[in-house]
This record gives sequence, structure tokens and C-alpha cells, in this order.
Amino acid sequence: MDKENIVITEKIAIGISACCMGSPVRYNGKGYNMLQTLQREKADFKWCPVCPESASGLGVPRDPIHLSGGNGDLVWLGEAMVKNRRGFDVTQVVKEGCEDSFKTLKRAGVSAYVYMDGSPTCGVYRTSLKDTKRGNPPGVFGSLLLKEELFLIPASDLQSPLKWWDARRRLLAFHWFKHLEIGGKKDLYDAWYKLKFLCQEIDDPFARDFGRRLADMKGKLEPEEIEKYRKEILEILRKPSTTRKITSSLWKNYAYYRKASGKTVEEVTSPEFKRNVTTIAKELVLMERTAFEDKVFFGTSPVIYRDRSRMRKLLSEAEMETTEMETPDVESPVTETTEIETPEVE
Repeated sequence: MDKENIVITEKIAIGISACCMGSPVRYNGKGYNMLQTLQREKADFKWCPVCPESASGLGVPRDPIHLSGGNGDLVWLGEAMVKNRRGFDVTQVVKEGCEDSFKTLKRAGVSAYVYMDGSPTCGVYRTSLKDTKRGNPPGVFGSLLLKEELFLIPASDLQSPLKWWDARRRLLAFHWFKHLEIGGKKDLYDAWYKLKFLCQEIDDPFARDFGRRLADMKGKLEPEEIEKYRKEILEILRKPSTTRKITSSLWKNYAYYRKASGKTVEEVTSPEFKRNVTTIAKELVLMERTAFEDKVFFGTSPVIYRDRSRMRKLLSEAEMETTEMETPDVESPVTETTEIETPEVE
């Protein structure tokens, strides 16, 4: 079994609430460039911005809207409404805007969506930003996102280096496993070997139970069973981890790296050492890169992205090193010389 990390070379498409990408499409004509904190890493993905409220034809600026009589799920069932500040019913146009935006995401083939919580449309766990009120989640568009079982990322997580690192590594694993062809038990077992360390970190009881069920499987797996197992793992990968779990997993994987490579990485410190989330994120990124370059499996981040040009360069360098190792040393011809004695000077 291959014990190296899985490498994705195709950029993953991510949908995003347009206001989070800097577009001035909020009801008050404002927008927030949430992606600027990602810096160069922003270019590792394809972004597909949509704004359901703008697509509804409500315009910018517009009266703010709110859910009335229930959440977004009930809006689709016809049991709740969407109203603007003046009390006008805008339910139908908002539903059409959400449907149009969702069609755009499907055409783009997105695996994930960065949502603005607190929005009556894009909100997933909040549809209001007033004080501590949650409103009536999910929002109208958020309801569609949940039903489609996309990988969801709160826009606020882009502002935290550690939360973004956690979301990124889980998204890469999610995307890979979602599109992986699984023909039978062996394929599923091999995939689980790659993902189990990450799943153990996120939800250890689930991972242990899943591993036991996998070991106890008898006979041929039917397609329906395969998809059932796939859905279970994808659901786990959607769940965020915690700082404590991440630092503990980092240390365990670093111990494995030291044993496998015989090398140390001075910047990586134990979980007992107190440091901020930015420092932890830097340690994780460094460990990802170092383990990959040394061909040591880094289980806490099993799937990584490298663009095609970078992979070609790495493969070329590896081939050159192999060639140098395989080329036998050629001894230089030795020319005999007559040693000339130097007379001693009294």
C-alpha cells in the first residue's frame, strides 16, 4: 500500500458569497474582501462568487430582508415567507434568485461554499446579526447548500490561520474521497487507510467503530453499501476540529516523521508548549511541506494540492537525484610522479 500523501493537481472550485469576495452587493452597498488573508494560497483554488439577493433582482442598495414565520426550509415548503423592511412579500423573487445562484454553482462544479452567516439567504447557522439572536436558520440559500451536502466554510474562518488550515485540509480530503472511484472492499479499505488518522482526530469514537465495521465486512460490497460508507466519511470530514485536537495530532504525526526519516524539525513544539494559533498554523504548513518532500506520510493532512508546474519540477528534481545515485563513480587515471627530495638547509 502506498504510504505517501495523495496529491491533487487540479484546482478545486469553491463557491463563495460574493460580498465575502469584496463585491459591493450587500443591501447597503458594502462588501468584505475575506480572501485577502489567504495571500498566495488564494490562487490554489477556483472561486465562484454568487449573491442570491442580487440575483433576485432586488438591486443595490436595497431594503434589508428577513425570514417571517419560519426558516429557509419552511420557505421552500411554502410555510414561511421572506419580507423586506417595509413588510413587502419578496418570497418568490428570493427563491428564484437562490435557484439561479445554485445553478451557477452546479455549472462550476463546486465542492464547497464559503457562506456569510447572519444572512437571511446565505446564512446556515444564523440568519440575523442582531445582538445574540440566531434568527431562523438556515437561510433560504443556506437550506439548498445543506440539502446538497456541500462542504461548508463560515467566512469568518478565513480570518483565522488555524481554522483556515483545518478547513483546507478537510476540504482536500473531502473532495478527493467524494470523487474517488470505489469498486469494492479493497478500494474502500485503501481509502480508509489514508483518511483514518484525520477522522480519528475529528471523531475518535466514530473512527474506531468504522474501522471495526470495515474489518468485519464479509462478501462483496454492493454499490448502495459503498455509497452509504462514503456518505458517513464525508459527513465526518465536514466537521471542524479543535485547537487541542490539532496540536495533539501534529505532535503524534511529527513523532512518526522523526522515526521514519531520522530527522527533526526544530520549529515543531509539543502540545504542552503554549503558542498562538498563527504559530501553530505555521508549524502545520511547515510539517506538511517537509513530510511531503521527504516522502513521509503526514496522516493529519492526507491530501495536499500542488499545481502541475510545481509537480513537474519536483518530479524532474527527483529523477535527477536518482540518476546521480545510479551513475557509477569513474576513477580518474593516476599519473605517477617522481618525488623530488628537498635538500635540508643547515
